[in-house]
Amino acid sequence: MKPVTKTILAGTLILAGTAFAKEGVQDPAVKARMELMGVIAANTKVLGEMAGGKSTFNAQAAATAKANIAAAAAEIPAKFEPQATDPVSDAKSDIWTNWDDFLTKSETLLAQAEALDATSLESIQAGMGGIGGACKACHSVYKN
Repeated sequence: MKPVTKTILAGTLILAGTAFAKEGVQDPAVKARMELMGVIAANTKVLGEMAGGKSTFNAQAAATAKANIAAAAAEIPAKFEPQATDPVSDAKSDIWTNWDDFLTKSETLLAQAEALDATSLESIQAGMGGIGGACKACHSVYKN
């Protein structure tokens, strides 16, 4: 990947993560969680657009997106451990009352991200269901 392309991709991911966080969040722990979820969302979008044919398959971008999702998923427990709340947060308090289940769901996302084979379009298409399913399993229970 050309240096300019890497810079553009990195900038896009940072902006996407920042855009994901809602305006007006006051609590720094909540803001950090929202930014982390933004990183996951932005990188899932990169892979999803490749899988869906909206963008051309790029092995380097796919590998980077995979690595970014896995790295962010690994941070979920630490970012959510503080029982911080904020009026603009979509996180339900059930996260902390069902902590072990929440951790299991975050570990599932990490495992799905690490298992994704990002070397071909076909393998991304095959693996996106696992990543999307892991996100949905958690969001359907722990996100407003």
